[in-house]
Amino acid sequence: MDFKSEASFKWLYSQKITKVKDLARIVQASYLWNEENNHTEGLTEKLINSKTENSWNSDLRDTSRAASALALKGIVFPDIERWVLSEQAERSWNNDVYDTTYALIALADMGSYNPEGCGWLIDNYGKKWEHPGTTALIITALSKQAKLENEDTFSDFIAERARWIISQQESEGAWKTLATSNLVIQSLILTGHKDETAIPLKWILSHINSNGSWGKEGGDINTTSLSLITLWQYMN
Repeated sequence: MDFKSEASFKWLYSQKITKVKDLARIVQASYLWNEENNHTEGLTEKLINSKTENSWNSDLRDTSRAASALALKGIVFPDIERWVLSEQAERSWNNDVYDTTYALIALADMGSYNPEGCGWLIDNYGKKWEHPGTTALIITALSKQAKLENEDTFSDFIAERARWIISQQESEGAWKTLATSNLVIQSLILTGHKDETAIPLKWILSHINSNGSWGKEGGDINTTSLSLITLWQYMN
């Protein structure tokens, strides 16, 4: 795959970045692509400094995304891990599939195994969660958690759901939106189905904007960062 990331990062660094979600995604993408410069150092510092006490504004998803991005760089705050765990009740986080998946992904990235949360996802999986993006997040969380303990308890569920996601691929080669397609491709690469992602990757590349970004109205920070993360994972 012949892809150069320079224009995409130039566009990202030119944006006004205020959201924790966007900061976390850019920090992750920059680290993966080995973008070591004043921009990346400043963004990492900004992300760390936006932490309030033991979380990011007591927002579970923002805290989880930020914790994952920083853990990738070897920066782990024990108080964040404790805070995330303190928010868990009756095996899940807020009885919500998205809060639970992001929390489990962050805990895995910080090295914390949480079989109770994994069990909750499997026990409650049903039609209401049977969407490609949602299922992708679920198998990503389960796969990351399982690898901490060389655990194969979830392997049959992960394999079956990955096959289901692949069966939902649309005629153009992807899954509805850029954001969903990125999450799906990342989950398939993580769970051993990289061979199934070549055509979806071409679809992602076909939607790059002339300025190097991805997304509507001239580019979106989150979508651009997600696309860069996906491309790096495929290429590496």
